[in-house]
Amino acid sequence: MSSVRPKKHLGQHFLKDLNIAKSIADGLTGHGGYDKVVEIGPGTGVLTQFLLQNKQETSVIEIDRESVAYLKQHYPQLDGRIIEGDFLRLNMEERFPGKFGVVGNFPYNISSQIFFKILDLKQQVPEVVCMIQKEVADRLISAPGNKAYGILSVFLQAYYELEYLFTVPPNVFNPPPKVNSAVIRLKRNEREALNCDEVLFRRVVKAGFQMRRKTLRNALKPINLPEELSGEKVLDQRAETLSVDQYVELTNLISSCQK
Repeated sequence: MSSVRPKKHLGQHFLKDLNIAKSIADGLTGHGGYDKVVEIGPGTGVLTQFLLQNKQETSVIEIDRESVAYLKQHYPQLDGRIIEGDFLRLNMEERFPGKFGVVGNFPYNISSQIFFKILDLKQQVPEVVCMIQKEVADRLISAPGNKAYGILSVFLQAYYELEYLFTVPPNVFNPPPKVNSAVIRLKRNEREALNCDEVLFRRVVKAGFQMRRKTLRNALKPINLPEELSGEKVLDQRAETLSVDQYVELTNLISSCQK
């Protein structure tokens, strides 16, 4: 057992099960033709050891100094590819100018922020395989019309195909979390860009879900809907019922009236 202590303030739950670690590493398919993989939060390298057996070159990003020291000592083959820092604050375009896959046991307290950053890097990140809280995984892969469907479901599904791979019980971690975990895979789809004003698209989706119990007619009041849209049937629906394409259509509708 390693001497690195999991730190609560970093949301660390170290995976102990080698079979699960190997399954996560095997979940990377190489979709999109990347030759570099970035692991977020490797901890003591339980997953890293299997990533190093893959054909892609592995780099790791770790914020915990104790873990960084452990990785340097135990994985000399990572020399020069251990980045000490916070993934959310790093300039990834500068460090990895080409395409790269993302993998990791994401800290549960910042998993949503990690996904928002991946969305910003969508032209560079063709594939993600990650372990997150099961409840979050269920939300992300939810289809329209489902209560779990939310802001991040829409944003991620706009650019990625999402797959639920398997469930992970709490007892395979140190310390065990109070919830089940899940491993999901994101594969970049063919969509280069949304066929609409993407800034407005984000505003529409966020406003809709911030008052998800209301109809879109009421939920979208903060963005000052043009008067001529008042008769549109789509505004009688709730945010959770619209697909990505319907949100694109609604954004274009609002945009055309605002000109």
